[in-house]
Amino acid sequence: MRSRLLIPLLALLAAAPAAFLVMRLRDAPVFAPAVPDAGISRTLAEDRAQRVSDLRYFVTLRVPADTDQPIPSRMVATFRLLDADEGLAFDFAQPADRLLAVSANGEGLTPRVDNGHVVIPADVLLEGHNRIEIDFHAGDEPLNRNDEFLYALFVPARASLAMPVFDQPDLKARWTLALEIPGGWTAVSNGAAEGVSRGAAADTWTFAETQPISTYLFTFAAGKFSVEEAERSGRAFRMLHRETDAGKLARNRDIVFDLHARALAWLEDYTGIPYPFGKFDFVLIPSFQFGGMEHPGSVFYNASSLLLDEAATQGQQLGRASLIAHETAHMWFGDLVTMRWFNDVWMKEVFANFMAAKIVNPSFPEVNHDLRFLYAHYPAAYEVDRTEGANPIRQALANLNDAGSLYGAIIYQKAPIVMRQLELLIGAETMREGLREYLRNHAYGNATWTDLVRVLDAKTDTDLATWSRAWVEEPGRPVIRTRLPGEDGAAPELAFETVDPRGRGLVWPQVLHVRVSRLVDVVGYDVHLGDGRTVVPEVRDAPEFVLPTGKGLGYGDFVLDARTLEYLVTSLHRIEDPLTRGAALVTLWESMLEGSVPASGVIDQLLAALPVEQNELTVNQMLAYLREGFWRHTPAAGRPALAARVEPVLRTGLARAASTSVKTAWFNTLRSVASTPETIAWLERVWRRDEKVPGVPLAESDEADLALDLAVRDVDAAEEILNTQLQRIQNPDRKARFAFVMPALAGDPAVRARFFEGLKDVSNRRREAWVLEAMRYLHHPLRAGVSARLVVPSLELVREIQRTGDIFFPKRWADATLSGYQSPAVAAEVRAFIDGLPSDYPPRLEWVLVASADPLFRAAR
Repeated sequence: MRSRLLIPLLALLAAAPAAFLVMRLRDAPVFAPAVPDAGISRTLAEDRAQRVSDLRYFVTLRVPADTDQPIPSRMVATFRLLDADEGLAFDFAQPADRLLAVSANGEGLTPRVDNGHVVIPADVLLEGHNRIEIDFHAGDEPLNRNDEFLYALFVPARASLAMPVFDQPDLKARWTLALEIPGGWTAVSNGAAEGVSRGAAADTWTFAETQPISTYLFTFAAGKFSVEEAERSGRAFRMLHRETDAGKLARNRDIVFDLHARALAWLEDYTGIPYPFGKFDFVLIPSFQFGGMEHPGSVFYNASSLLLDEAATQGQQLGRASLIAHETAHMWFGDLVTMRWFNDVWMKEVFANFMAAKIVNPSFPEVNHDLRFLYAHYPAAYEVDRTEGANPIRQALANLNDAGSLYGAIIYQKAPIVMRQLELLIGAETMREGLREYLRNHAYGNATWTDLVRVLDAKTDTDLATWSRAWVEEPGRPVIRTRLPGEDGAAPELAFETVDPRGRGLVWPQVLHVRVSRLVDVVGYDVHLGDGRTVVPEVRDAPEFVLPTGKGLGYGDFVLDARTLEYLVTSLHRIEDPLTRGAALVTLWESMLEGSVPASGVIDQLLAALPVEQNELTVNQMLAYLREGFWRHTPAAGRPALAARVEPVLRTGLARAASTSVKTAWFNTLRSVASTPETIAWLERVWRRDEKVPGVPLAESDEADLALDLAVRDVDAAEEILNTQLQRIQNPDRKARFAFVMPALAGDPAVRARFFEGLKDVSNRRREAWVLEAMRYLHHPLRAGVSARLVVPSLELVREIQRTGDIFFPKRWADATLSGYQSPAVAAEVRAFIDGLPSDYPPRLEWVLVASADPLFRAAR
């Protein structure tokens, strides 16, 4: 079928095929405009945003089957220009030989790339309507080309690595795409597919013009994908995937469509705005770099996050629902209204996470969602905010080259906590009214945090400027110390003293719910925490424990009194209320990391609590802490004795667990910490299929993980296990990933070292998820003695990884590098490396290193 759009696009190529590659030049202008600095500076972006409007891009790409061949492409940009007295720069961060031809308003120009920009001189620009035509070879870096598929991932400012554009969020454009791909492939983009022209070896797909969207939200994918279709409440959905396990697909298909439909319906009701982007497709990509990416009309997901195995835990099921709700919420928060500049990227992420926490509740009525919020956000936020590398939620940003380093736990985990505190301060209905007004005012446009604060300020008496300074614009968390009645001559009532550990005099207004245990019962008190000292006059005697983080609300470094610490380290499992117990668990772990209680005492309490814990969320959190305590906070020499205590608890928990979900959690922890010969031998029998794990069906990916865990323990048949497992795997994507990771598990340290050397070549780091899995095994605690010499060389690559990789890669690389170490010697090497960084090292990247190294520093102390 040929559409109205397809015919003129193909005619353009057919009429002048030579022009697609090399344009005949007219007399080139002699005017030499100033070339902007590398990257996209805020100054450049602001200038373009003031001058350019009514922007449209018409993109044509010819994708060959051979991934080593370039992608001939054409970009036609039309726009209105307010001021034509100066040149206008398009961003194209590629070598000059990738730029083939340029014309402006019919005037041929000499193709030239300087500092990652194609500058159109003022002499050929017009005030009013302009048309720029550029022929080029598309850059491969953000196109993720594989033999059987590719996908474009342009966040935060990587569209200019592929094509010449104005790569900034506040120049939204309407996009039209024509995509020539190998015959038999399927394609998808933001706009609806309007036509397919079949050729002998290639097909050309055309896609309808989009609504105005930013460059980082434009996308396309093409390849050997299967397509599932469904309808929910009159709305059509399509899911593209590469899953070969028919049973897995059948188990997950309907719930994936259902979760999308529920999230859309909830958001339409909450915002009062219908879904803004017409069609809704989503693509499940093997080993995708992120959990998901919110391209309007074409959401991308990591396939393993949505297509769960039969033994998926409750946490994985909740995680899937939250991920779908998060990406769907972005259709309004980020896509319909987009931040003006990436210093406000946190806004789209915080509201996506904040809304996701609300959306998933109806789908899981059996779950304690306040407890879920606590575990999903607080530990990860504290992991950064307790460190010297803590950063503000809202950060200054001079150049989009550095935008990728803004992402992390402060945006994704701390910001939703902060937003919940704001909702508590101003009221849920006020928050909803303000967000509705904000979305209406800026639909299909851009806005800032200040724009939202202005809307909310008009609806509340709360001093949002002071609130925002502490919570949003400055790094760190308050120190909140419990003072018992009469303690050290203190006042006769319970009190909390709040200080700014960095000496800035900041005040963190927040609502606490203090739980106080007496001999008979536990009583709660709502406390509005402000500056200095806050008194709870109702409590005038010393209770068994005082928990300032009741209901999972308080955020900070809580310095508990000695009496409470003693109670929690011996009797936490006796606290009856699940949310209070969960809040106490997180607070106890933080106290351990701050040195208030020994790790051995916390591990003892976990071993006492796990056999009696009934809440699955808390079981999972306790197991996570147990794994961390075993590998990071127990000396290597002490692990055999601890394993002899831990493994029986885990085996008993696995046997007694009532559901497959809980059994899987117990089994995964047992597999992770297995150290005794008996347990390792049992796991090998399970892998060989000589024994089964009762109630835990092992999928292909589970057996692959088990094979890797056996290999890192240097079992006698390690090489045979790896080679056999490679042959067992049927799915081609999972097989390729396993083959990539195998050398990192080699018994010969020289093979592992050569594998690491290979990662210095950027072409070997393209599959980031594969690389990170390999790095975690390369630096596994059981290999720490040999692999320690690779730590500093690994950290030396972080700066290049930031330049060449996607947004989460630098932090995840640093985490994987340092996750297996606890020794003072390695800590000293890492500290020396960080202290010796050159003066021009990016500050945000140094924060990443410090945050990743913090658990090592604490363990070494």
